[in-house]
Amino acid sequence: MSQNKLLKLPQFSRAVWILAGGRLLSAIGTGFTLFYAPIFFVNQVGISATLVGLALGSGSLSGVLGRFFGGQWADSPQWGRRKTLLLSAIISALADVVLVMTNNFPTLVIGNLLMGLGVGLYWPATEAAIIDLTTPEQRNESFAITRLADSLGLSLGVILGGALIANEVNYRLLFLFDGISFVIFFFIIYFAIAETYNFTNRHKSHNNGWLTALKDRRLTIFLVVNVLFTTYLSQIQSTLPLYFKNFISVGESQLGFSEKVISGLFSWHIVFAAIAQLPIARWLNSFSRIKALTISLVFWGVGFILIWLTGIVTAYPLVWAIVALGIMSLAMVSYTPSASAFIADIAPESLRGIYLSFNSQCWAVGYFIGPSLGGFALDNSINFVRVYWLACSGSIAIGILILQYLNTIISDTKSC
Repeated sequence: MSQNKLLKLPQFSRAVWILAGGRLLSAIGTGFTLFYAPIFFVNQVGISATLVGLALGSGSLSGVLGRFFGGQWADSPQWGRRKTLLLSAIISALADVVLVMTNNFPTLVIGNLLMGLGVGLYWPATEAAIIDLTTPEQRNESFAITRLADSLGLSLGVILGGALIANEVNYRLLFLFDGISFVIFFFIIYFAIAETYNFTNRHKSHNNGWLTALKDRRLTIFLVVNVLFTTYLSQIQSTLPLYFKNFISVGESQLGFSEKVISGLFSWHIVFAAIAQLPIARWLNSFSRIKALTISLVFWGVGFILIWLTGIVTAYPLVWAIVALGIMSLAMVSYTPSASAFIADIAPESLRGIYLSFNSQCWAVGYFIGPSLGGFALDNSINFVRVYWLACSGSIAIGILILQYLNTIISDTKSC
């Protein structure tokens, strides 16, 4: 595949680009807060790492509810994709209002519960809209574009957030900026996006869409391994920032990386992910979805080993951290479009929202498990934390076995 083809922008519907642009803006606000929240609430507010991990994970519990209704309403003629996205933006903005005022664990939980609900409503609706607007051949790249917008927004937010913190701007203002970004996203959807699915042509053969989806063995097996992927992803955002701050030995002081260095590390991670997103998506088009996901697992395994090495080396730990986060960028960008495209391949047209809701539920589960496990690990000894990263790396073997079994099921289904 030529370099020009790898870098050429795909030809999508205008609405796909508008959705991506809206996501870019809201992701900038999220980037303000996402990577610095554990450090702020642990080191400045004074909440323990375990409780902060539980609070961040609590958003995944409400995210389960949000994803349930997000999928149900996205497939409903009374709601549809557009109204569900509008409600998501309103609830997410309200969550930031609560987080601005957070001074204790209960309020932190409430803010994260609202944020989880808003995010839960968002993903099934937006991915269903993208499927509506693209052909099967375009979907790997269309999902990659959405994730690219997400990554670019996060990177800008992380850079700007780090700059504001370095200049001693009140951290709580970042939550305010995040809320404003969701308000802007609301107006973009309201004025620029029409409903993407024609419900007049909806098939009525699936009276109980949830039960129909659960009877699909391809979906249920995939959900198991998908939880593993999303648990890995949550480690980057919830566990690694505090690990780099409190568990890495740097220089004679033996202190961890500064907030400025951590900002630079995660800016690198997200920017590299943004650069690699579209070329990797096009490269993975030459593989089956299962092979693409297996490649992602290998990247994850290598990335966790490098994180372990970052914590034990005495020379140039920053270099090891840079390489580790670069590999994790490749793991992330090879996973996200491939997983969504796999769901799009197997979902009946009238049940796209529900199938994508199940896919998105894995993010809720993974983002509950990941921060909780990571917070627990960080409240233990440094040796315990090091073993934790090795255990994360070893767990990819489970994922690879599940994917191979899923591939067998798919092959058997095609031969019938």
